[in-house]
Amino acid sequence: MAESTDRGSGWSLQASPVPDGVRLELALADLGGAPVTAAIVLDRAEARAFARALLAAAGDAAERTFPKPGA
Repeated sequence: MAESTDRGSGWSLQASPVPDGVRLELALADLGGAPVTAAIVLDRAEARAFARALLAAAGDAAERTFPKPGA
C-alpha cells in the first residue's frame, strides 16, 4: 500500500491481485467533507497501460517542478 508522506493530505493507494488482473483502491480521508474510496478492477493490459500513464505524468510533473538549470 502506498500512502502520502504528507500527513495532512490523507490518502492511500492499495493494489490487490484478483483472478483477472488487479484491483486498485484510492482512499481519500476528506473529499468535500467526507471520506471516499474509489475502486477499479483492471485486467493485466489495462493495469500496464495505467502504470505507464502514471509514470509519464510523474515524469512530466518532475520536469515542470525542477526545470533544467539555465532554462
